[in-house]
Amino acid sequence: MQLFERTLGDWLEYWAEVQPDHEFIVYSDRDLRFTYKQFNERVNNLAKGLMHIGVKEGTKVGIWATNVPDWNTFLFATAKIGAVLVTVNTNYKQHELEYLCDNADIHTLCISNGVFDSDYVAMTYEMAPELKNQPRGYLECSKLPFLKNAVYIGQEKKRGMYNTAELILLGSTKSNSILVDQRKKFDCHDVCNMQYTSGTTGFPKGVMLTHHNITNNGYSIGQCMHYTTNDKVCLPVPLFHCFGIVLGMMSIVTNGCTAVMLERFDPLVVLASIHKERCTSLYGVPTMFIAELQHPMFNMFDMSSLRTGIMAGSLCPVWLMEEVYEKMNMREITSVYGLTETSPGMTQSHADDPFEVKTTTVGRDLPGIEVRVINPDTLEECAVGEQGEMCCRGYNIMKGYYKNEKATREVIDKNGFLHSGDLGVKDENGNYRITGRIKDMIIRGGENIYPREIEEFLYKMDGILDVQVAAVPSKKYGEEVGAFIILKEGAKLESSDITEFCKGNISRHKIPKYVFFVDAFPLTGSGKIQKFKLKEMSLKLLEEQGVSPQ
Repeated sequence: MQLFERTLGDWLEYWAEVQPDHEFIVYSDRDLRFTYKQFNERVNNLAKGLMHIGVKEGTKVGIWATNVPDWNTFLFATAKIGAVLVTVNTNYKQHELEYLCDNADIHTLCISNGVFDSDYVAMTYEMAPELKNQPRGYLECSKLPFLKNAVYIGQEKKRGMYNTAELILLGSTKSNSILVDQRKKFDCHDVCNMQYTSGTTGFPKGVMLTHHNITNNGYSIGQCMHYTTNDKVCLPVPLFHCFGIVLGMMSIVTNGCTAVMLERFDPLVVLASIHKERCTSLYGVPTMFIAELQHPMFNMFDMSSLRTGIMAGSLCPVWLMEEVYEKMNMREITSVYGLTETSPGMTQSHADDPFEVKTTTVGRDLPGIEVRVINPDTLEECAVGEQGEMCCRGYNIMKGYYKNEKATREVIDKNGFLHSGDLGVKDENGNYRITGRIKDMIIRGGENIYPREIEEFLYKMDGILDVQVAAVPSKKYGEEVGAFIILKEGAKLESSDITEFCKGNISRHKIPKYVFFVDAFPLTGSGKIQKFKLKEMSLKLLEEQGVSPQ
């Protein structure tokens, strides 16, 4: 594979010169459009404005916002300075925000209004009350000594904060020569992005990713979908997560495509955007595709322009992939497997892979990345068909966890392989199947049970829309198998139906001891299911039923 030695800013400038009038970013719901040239100019002005308030190479700039129009402006502006954009989960609460800002040494925090019951402005003032009585540019925050600026992403003025319009106007008065000089101070192997792991176990860690990591990964992912400058990619997934920022924006900017953005996921706006803009590609986790397909107005929109896209985040049921093929015309849809620490893609199915490969595997090694299934006990490579830990090495491996060398050494071995913590199997055709997660493994009376195996079996049962299997504490066996099931609309099933379906078809110790019918699963902000919360949920549900774990 050809590896490009370009920074993120280099990629934007390349396309701004090659196709200046080609649309780069579109918000169809408000008819907001930027060509590559227009967007590049806006980025340059914001970058110069940020430099004026003290942002330089290596400076940590936090962004805490939904997919607002200027989210990407900050992404590219910080990259052109050589600063590090630190993405903040939009679901974070006060304690999590303060932990991240402290751990990441945030110098400038950029925020939008907030979501649901979270007022980002109020929470920022609570974290840094000095903003209300100290002049901008001279912030001395008692809790966070590194914090010097807050920026409101919008037109409104907030006490003690800059806003986007001011910074862009300020930057427009300065010569582009300061950016030219600034770019000599860093290169593509420097860190440009820090993403904090979702924190489903322990404290979140800052994953340091370079321009070289994420742009090359994005380019390769786009090539697997045969992207050209004619492609329009509908992107309803959050930008703070690697799905949005790398699989999304990096694949778009490195292949010269158009990004059709949504500020937040809304199945109706997704359908309308595809219809209006004639999108060729769509991203989402399975629950997003289900919401789109089951929307009562689905048939009012023309999906014929769609060709490809990415479904990732969790197992895709066969029935869902069939509907995406037939009703959304996405016969070249792919899936990507990886994790934040691998920038994130390790493997991907290809646009022209058979249906079976796309529904039962996560594809094969991406070019330039060496993937191995390694026995966790012997550290030897597993044979074809033998289960082990998914590991990889290559250009995509993170630079490390920020200020945490110990944790870095725990996941990257002496041979340079990053250990994912996920279990997988390689088949005779070189495709990989994820079989579970080492930490999700259920140990029942000494028997190792892998939830994914049971989930795949239960998906075959009529009436089940979605299912997750997790451990339920047991006095007798240590852990028992619990199945958390979302039923299809109109379906009626009892716990006994699940048990009967399993009898004689899977081993007795794998049959769910407990069955819970639920409306939704606990999710991270990026749409991943939090297995550990299912374990907590089971105890609450059993208590409500008056049942004591046996």
